[in-house]
Amino acid sequence: MPKIVDHGARRQELAAAVGRVITREGVAEISIRSVAAEAGWSSGALRHYFATRGELLAFACEQVIDEVTERIVNRRPPEGVHEGVRAQVRAILLETMPVDERRYAEAAIAFSFLALGLGDPALARVQRLHFTRMHELCLSLAGHLTPGDDTGAVAARLHALVDGLTVHVLAGHLKAPEMVNHLDAYLDELTA
Repeated sequence: MPKIVDHGARRQELAAAVGRVITREGVAEISIRSVAAEAGWSSGALRHYFATRGELLAFACEQVIDEVTERIVNRRPPEGVHEGVRAQVRAILLETMPVDERRYAEAAIAFSFLALGLGDPALARVQRLHFTRMHELCLSLAGHLTPGDDTGAVAARLHALVDGLTVHVLAGHLKAPEMVNHLDAYLDELTA
């Protein structure tokens, strides 16, 4: 009887290997060979799933976007605990920011597409997807934070703040607790 292979799970395994390589060595080190080695595969086996480095990177970033979106959609306050709107917004935004190892890796993958998308239209599509989803999230949250105000302007500032703070952590200019303090200060200003 032939072995049944779960191709979706294998592709997710490869996406996780991409994340580990990016976190440890940077996006420049992503290649079919480096990801295959990280996953314990041969390069030939990996090429059955992804023919090019670009396809592999695009899939890994789309996986991150989907995973973060799913966490946000499924986020619920703990049973019996009533969170205020500000606390809920804060928790949702922190799902997108590098406050721990997992979210740092996700942010590193997503923000790697800033430069990569400049020279590759397929990767630019994924980068636009990342920014579009984040803008939509900020637009939704701004409506809860400042009902009746110009939610478009508030969303744009919130998006710029979250992305800017994330880039500062990824670049080593801020530590995660400092980033969270800046986010808290801005949320305090919005809800004062």
